[in-house]
Amino acid sequence: MRLTSMPCTRLANSPLSLLTIMSYPRLTTEQMLRKDQKTISRQGTKVAISAIYMDLEAFLQRSGLIADLHAFCQAHNCDVLVTMTIFFNTHNEPVRQLAIFCPHAALRMTICGVLEHSHSPSLKLTPAPSAHPHLQAYLQGNTQVSRKKLLPLLQEALSAYFDSIKIPSGQPETEGVCRELADKELDRAGNSLVPGLSQDEEEPPLPPTPMNSLVDECPLDQGLPKLSAEVIFEKCSQISQSQSTAASLSKK
Repeated sequence: MRLTSMPCTRLANSPLSLLTIMSYPRLTTEQMLRKDQKTISRQGTKVAISAIYMDLEAFLQRSGLIADLHAFCQAHNCDVLVTMTIFFNTHNEPVRQLAIFCPHAALRMTICGVLEHSHSPSLKLTPAPSAHPHLQAYLQGNTQVSRKKLLPLLQEALSAYFDSIKIPSGQPETEGVCRELADKELDRAGNSLVPGLSQDEEEPPLPPTPMNSLVDECPLDQGLPKLSAEVIFEKCSQISQSQSTAASLSKK
């Protein structure tokens, strides 16, 4: 499909088509996670947040997904991987979903608790079934909360986690937390001893996306501003909402 053959009005009226143009059906799980990713860290604990433009249920059904998530976290020294999926349903309504993958139970529970009970902003999370104990999935009822607004909540969750482990020595909770932190440090030390690997080295570039896609490597980038998938999703969401408002007013 050539972008120049589709009128702008048609694109505006079909937000699902916009995200389909920017999809990546042939990429591996790692490439999908790295394609639109941000990271935050606190006291050596690193959280990766990846935006993926597809239904979370379809993403979770990928073959060997849990093993891929473990491998991704180990390769990129991540303690937590947050996946924010974004897509439009058949009624062109925006849908957001979240998945928190973290093998460390205390850290995962703290992050989930902060997100579930957040009021500023409220995510309006509804837990979704998950077949793996290390992964918690949610349907995000408040679609106005983008990844940009989610980042401060994750920072708050990390602060809450480290505050929670500041327990006077001798209490039972301390042993489990210290053992968990020690295991994480041993894993990091083991990774740093692997020959030929350095955390300071840049990651190898991802394979180029097909040239008929509206992505960073598109030749149109030479003459037009770069388009972010997140920005396009927000614009499409606004268009969809304005159309719904106009339709309700016309009925009155």
